[in-house]
Amino acid sequence: MDDAEGQIAREIAREQAYADRLYARLDELIIQVQSNLDDIQGSQHASTHQNRSERDSFMALYEDRLALLRSVARSVVFGRLDMDDTARHYIGRIGLFTADREQLLVDWRAPAAAAFYQATSTQRLDVRLRRHLISRGRAVVGLEDDVLDQSVLETAGEDVVLQGEGALLAAVSGQRTGRMGDIVATIQSEQDRIIRSENRGVLVVQGGPGTGKTAVALHRAAYLLYTHRRRLEHTGVLIMAPTPGFLRYIERVLPSLGESGVVMLTPGELFPRIETFLHDGDEVASLKGDVAMAELISRAVAQRQVLPQEDIRLRIDGTPLTLTRSMLRAARRDARASHKPHNTARTVFVRAALERLVEAYEKALLAEGQTIIPEDRPDLLSDLRNNAEIKRQLNLAWLPYAPQGFLRILMSRPDRLRAAAPAALADRVHLLVRDKDAPWTVEDIPLLDEAAELLGEDSAPAEARAREAATRREADVDYARKVIENVDTSGMIRAEDLADQVSQIRDGRTLAERASSERSWTYGHVVVDEAQEHSPMSWRALMRRAPTKSFTVVGDVAQTSSAGGTHSWTQALSPYIQDRLQVEHLTVNYRTPSRIMDRAVAMAQAHQLPVTEVSSVREGDRDPRIERSSPSDLALRTAEAVAAVHHEGVGRLAVIVAQERIADVLGRLRSRSDLPTVGAGSSGVDDSIAVMTAQDAKGLEFDGVVIVEPAELVEAHGAGDLYVAMTRATRHLGVVHARDLPAGIEPA
Repeated sequence: MDDAEGQIAREIAREQAYADRLYARLDELIIQVQSNLDDIQGSQHASTHQNRSERDSFMALYEDRLALLRSVARSVVFGRLDMDDTARHYIGRIGLFTADREQLLVDWRAPAAAAFYQATSTQRLDVRLRRHLISRGRAVVGLEDDVLDQSVLETAGEDVVLQGEGALLAAVSGQRTGRMGDIVATIQSEQDRIIRSENRGVLVVQGGPGTGKTAVALHRAAYLLYTHRRRLEHTGVLIMAPTPGFLRYIERVLPSLGESGVVMLTPGELFPRIETFLHDGDEVASLKGDVAMAELISRAVAQRQVLPQEDIRLRIDGTPLTLTRSMLRAARRDARASHKPHNTARTVFVRAALERLVEAYEKALLAEGQTIIPEDRPDLLSDLRNNAEIKRQLNLAWLPYAPQGFLRILMSRPDRLRAAAPAALADRVHLLVRDKDAPWTVEDIPLLDEAAELLGEDSAPAEARAREAATRREADVDYARKVIENVDTSGMIRAEDLADQVSQIRDGRTLAERASSERSWTYGHVVVDEAQEHSPMSWRALMRRAPTKSFTVVGDVAQTSSAGGTHSWTQALSPYIQDRLQVEHLTVNYRTPSRIMDRAVAMAQAHQLPVTEVSSVREGDRDPRIERSSPSDLALRTAEAVAAVHHEGVGRLAVIVAQERIADVLGRLRSRSDLPTVGAGSSGVDDSIAVMTAQDAKGLEFDGVVIVEPAELVEAHGAGDLYVAMTRATRHLGVVHARDLPAGIEPA
């Protein structure tokens, strides 16, 4: 073994010794928490409701802690900082301390760890040396040192490792696994600055393909949950991702960063109890995404507050009475002046109508010679309120609606749509007409949310529940303090945490279950990935989810393919947050080699896409492979091209095609005995080969990509889809086509 290899081996052995110490402490904590959990299970007989709540609350807390410790049990440490004051800090996925509270490992989100990502040779932040520990499981297998203070080289001797591929390039060069890589150790300075931003408004992260936008968004969610835990743990963080496959792709990242309990949804799941992944065609999608749809729905709601064609003749216990149009008009005016949602304002309408009607009733009774005193009015109002004909007429004038029923009726009635349409939509409103039982689409979700906002619900029960919850919470905290005084919790549990568990056990649902089932739930922070796909109507719905307007928005307007999508962050978001919009740019492409990226950029520029300029960290060793086929042999040639790349050992592959070709290409690939399992759609992210559309592929990455008939991708949703498809690959890009290629793909 030469001196360099010996030096590396000695340093790896030293770091392994420290890692062994960390894992030993981690195992101790796992045993300790498991023991506490066992004690709680064994010491309480749960003979009363109070005993059961106490037991279940402690169990839930210990189970959460146990899950966290086990989630990092094979990869807890990844870095080391040597400081000017000779202090040495190891950086990892959670913080670890000895039993005597000596710090062994610094949580990556803690302020003390910020320098691991932010320090440079020009701004050292008191860092002399930064070391990346490259591990497989619990074994340290490699090191990479960044020497920020050159004097270290004169004094450190064998303590510095100057060789190795480096943590970042090792991460981006490895084969894809079907899950987002755990890249916390490789976050670079520009990314870390964004992750730790103190911006309290909307932070937009604009970046081209492969710049780590999703990694930044997820790490920011974990960072905020860590630094603002008390503010966010009761409200949660919503992560909005484009497809179910994308959610599966990223689902393991947050637990590996030491967090759980975020709410992860796709746009088709934002409205409670509705789940859809269907999309409308471009014309209809563009119309439904237009912000003028908010005015259409508002007008449609107002038009359901109707007056009868003529006065209504009634008879109450033999006394003739007239419910006049003017009474109902005045009652409607009072209800609208309350500025309450339709269903809530209905109470105002009914009360105002009855008050006017009871005055007329009193006059009619007086005219018949009856004596009326003020104390009689409650009984008279009761008589009117319970009269079947009066109830029917008031209902006809102001019916209560559920959002789903209201929208189904509206979109099945061309006359109502025309009557409600503002001028901006008048020539397109016919596109909205559909059968009453038509399935919901993703583009319907913001419309349902808008209708729900305008219709509302009866606020009295909700207010009563809130008062009851506040009283119960205060009692729970007091009770928790008394319990903790009598139970050895090893200092791990606060009274507030135990009270939260008591409340949660009583409710029986997790935060995610409660949040996703309540449309009016508001989150402390919202992360929107692939945000360029959201329409103006979608942004309206999302903004309601965080009244504080605390958002991390990540996307690339050059990759917009949705017909109603975003092409300008300022235009899309300024109406909601005015000057609280901050746009940051990521400029380094860690995913796509320059040999592939240059072709993608050339194509995008040829189609006038607003491409964000990025620099690839790797050149790559494979030029794009372009193959021409006859139209009749296109699926066959595609299968041959995919098989060739698979046998070359490139890694996980995506075959990106227009929707109408999926079945044909999928059949050809699955008929080959020399290929592994072939999946379909974004859910195919777990398979070695997956056939999908460009929209399914958004946010995902693969070792190799084969694009079939790129001209069809452009025709379906524009050049943005082709740009997305070309930039998913980390190693290989293939193109199989029968028609002429879109401009820019082939080198000039």
